[in-house]
Amino acid sequence: MTQQRQLFGTDGIRGVAGEFPLTTESTYLIGRALGHDLIRTTPKPKAVIGLDTRESSRWIADRVSEGLAAVGVDVHSAGVITTPGVAYLARSRGMAAGVVISASHNPWTDNGIKVFSGDGFKLSDSRELAIEQEIFTLLKNPDSADDTALKVPRPSLPGEGGLRHAYIKSLAASVTSDLSKLRVLVDCANGAATAEAPELFRLLGIQATFIHIAPDGKNINEHCGALHPETLGKQVAAAAGKFDLGVTFDGDADRALFCDANGRVVNGDGVLLTASRDLHAQGKLKTDTVVSTTMSNMGLEIALKESGIRMLRANVGDKYVLEEMLKTGAILGGEQSGHIIFLDGDATTGDGLLTALRLMDIIVRSGKPLAELVSDLKVFPQKIQNVRVTEKVPFAKVPAIQAAITSAEKELDGNGRVVVRYSGTEALARVMVEAESESKMQSVCAAIAAEIQKALGV
Repeated sequence: MTQQRQLFGTDGIRGVAGEFPLTTESTYLIGRALGHDLIRTTPKPKAVIGLDTRESSRWIADRVSEGLAAVGVDVHSAGVITTPGVAYLARSRGMAAGVVISASHNPWTDNGIKVFSGDGFKLSDSRELAIEQEIFTLLKNPDSADDTALKVPRPSLPGEGGLRHAYIKSLAASVTSDLSKLRVLVDCANGAATAEAPELFRLLGIQATFIHIAPDGKNINEHCGALHPETLGKQVAAAAGKFDLGVTFDGDADRALFCDANGRVVNGDGVLLTASRDLHAQGKLKTDTVVSTTMSNMGLEIALKESGIRMLRANVGDKYVLEEMLKTGAILGGEQSGHIIFLDGDATTGDGLLTALRLMDIIVRSGKPLAELVSDLKVFPQKIQNVRVTEKVPFAKVPAIQAAITSAEKELDGNGRVVVRYSGTEALARVMVEAESESKMQSVCAAIAAEIQKALGV
């Protein structure tokens, strides 16, 4: 049986800042363990580290940097930068690794550590497992870790603005269409995009108005950004024709959601449909295949099929979408939440800024507004209900929960879907139900959630 990781989830290590595994001691040891991993495979390794705007991000970045430096890794800081920005820099600058300090869409009190290898891809599960095994070994024997780095001033980390600017320039260079006529409302979520989106959009001449671009360390994702796309939609609708579309990012800007000129939210399913049709029409959609996840709406699958495009479903997590893409040769994949991966260029992970540019490029080249591009996407009623749990027991091992799931699937009888899973980044069970009827969807979802709450709820 494959050993399960205890620290790394679907998107790195995550938790409450200041609590294990994100204490001053453990973050230093995480840096050391990662450094040892790099030294085993790379002579004189270099690493780039970037962070989001959370209050805790700077000190966590400092501790991880000190741990890396203590074992001989040359650390370069990109400062506040998006997650895909770090992936790009790791790959383009010959780094052994890229490290991101961010908890993405989580509240400001949380934080996390994500790691990319030198090729710009996230670490494999087996490599993460090896690193966390060393972390636990160091925690059990703290005296075995030379703590010299804890007693010296924070090292001077070369990079910052120059590294960030290099990433922005690479994104701008990927655009061939004239986007200057587009009027766009951009929600930066008081997160990492505040450091890059304004400069990028200005370079391309886009008529952009920015909101939520004043991070104070505690307002990241707060009633804004991709976690609350309705905020953007309401403002676009209220502007009554002032904007052609709206763009909203999450805290580390590895995903983006949109709204059309009327304020109607367009999620990752709509983006996948639009991008796949565009690539297909140009004969560029390899294998005529798109990779999505178990959470993508049945309506997307139907619309793609009508366009002669096959949709494969991977486990939730852009990491697993990417694995399926590499396995099948697909160049486009993504999640309903807005993680979209384009493998026909330089990207190696979901990139909200790149996704926004690609969608705007399609709008300009097609001469069609976003609403028209997604007009035939008939969305099945879908409900996602989160239940906070005390532990993540396999659902099949809890008879009452398994019985509720089986009963729901029998009731839907092929005219809907049930997906029940644990979040890879939070102590949550997620119940997703799709059905042709709103009332059936609500009742089925509530029944399963109630059993989870009764058996495992906080």
